Amino acid sequence: MNDLILDIIWKEKRNDLQSLLTQDISIDITPLDSGLEGDVFSISTPVSKFVLKVWNRDAKPDISIQYKLLEGLYNQGIAVSKPLGWGVDENNNQVLLTSFDGTPIHKVNKLKLTQIANILTEIHNFQSDTLSGIIIPKYEFVNYFFPGIDEQLDIKELLIQLISSSRMEQNCLIHGDYNLGNILESDGKITIIDWTNIQLGDPRYDIAWSIILIWIYVSERYSSTYRSVFLAKNNYTEDELEQFEAIACLRWIMLNRIANLPKWANTISTVRAILEKNKYLSPKLL
Repeated sequence: MNDLILDIIWKEKRNDLQSLLTQDISIDITPLDSGLEGDVFSISTPVSKFVLKVWNRDAKPDISIQYKLLEGLYNQGIAVSKPLGWGVDENNNQVLLTSFDGTPIHKVNKLKLTQIANILTEIHNFQSDTLSGIIIPKYEFVNYFFPGIDEQLDIKELLIQLISSSRMEQNCLIHGDYNLGNILESDGKITIIDWTNIQLGDPRYDIAWSIILIWIYVSERYSSTYRSVFLAKNNYTEDELEQFEAIACLRWIMLNRIANLPKWANTISTVRAILEKNKYLSPKLL
């Protein structure tokens, strides 16, 4: 398995990685839970631990952008993994090596939710134009976040109305998939991972997606606590967040129709409650 590291052609790397490559030390490589984009491995040495992600599926984002962005965020003290290097493996799949920063958060409380919300606000306030040599991508919102929407006409019609009335602006750095599975914790330290969907977008959508997922998979009470942090720290109104929450909920419903999203015993009843409480939505969508 050491060949996994030794066969990589590194395009950019930090001194930390160079010392790892030149030392004659044992390396233990263990597969981790992987997502839809590629395989993920834990890389352990007697003194350090890292994470290697290999984009060997259909998704082929530009990892040089992700690497430079992480470098910029990390250098400004924002809670992201330390990027150590990126390159391509023997099959020409892009790879990214970062620090190992713990495991996904499984239990939340008011303090932790406040921390998570504050980190997302820091990300949205990051001045991406300070990064030299890279251009953060901007995508057409519907095509990117609602693939296959033309086959879901009831969702599409309402979605277009909501986007129009929300006055969406795509001019801030957004994470694109801010959820508890992409938020790690180790000894009280929180780190945000998985920047594949990084782009210029509307921070209200980024916020709303995370609110809806906390509501669906944790509780309405905690999602309300989390939501209140954004209302206190920003100039957003209750109504505009409700509109973007409607957009985010439509995305969950669409994805649930075409894919096997995680669902617990109360998931569908929770989504139905969201549809009933959001004035822009209807339970008929389920």
